[in-house]
Amino acid sequence: QVQLVESGGGLVQPGGSLRLSCSASGDIWTIKTLGWHRQAPGKQRELVALVTDIGTIKYADSVQGRFTISRDNAKSTVYLQMNSLKPEDTAVYYCHSINGPYGSWGQGIQVTVSA
Repeated sequence: QVQLVESGGGLVQPGGSLRLSCSASGDIWTIKTLGWHRQAPGKQRELVALVTDIGTIKYADSVQGRFTISRDNAKSTVYLQMNSLKPEDTAVYYCHSINGPYGSWGQGIQVTVSA
């Protein structure tokens, strides 16, 4: 069992930066993949970025070159550094983990990009 809690969201101007954090607790040794998804109003939830326990990283095309995902050595925390933010990045961002055969979701955190 893994629990995920996001932090670091908020309001930022276009072109600005924001750093999201996701702290995992529980059976963190079971975590194979940590990542971020987002869901804008009226739209389907989409993968933003992920990192696996062997270091494989994947980004959505829409954030490639602007966002950076990273994790600590204990795999208990994953970060999403978001630079050059655009209004279309506005969404609720969800942390997600794959824990062996199971998955966990954070509660979601709002990111709003607006002048």
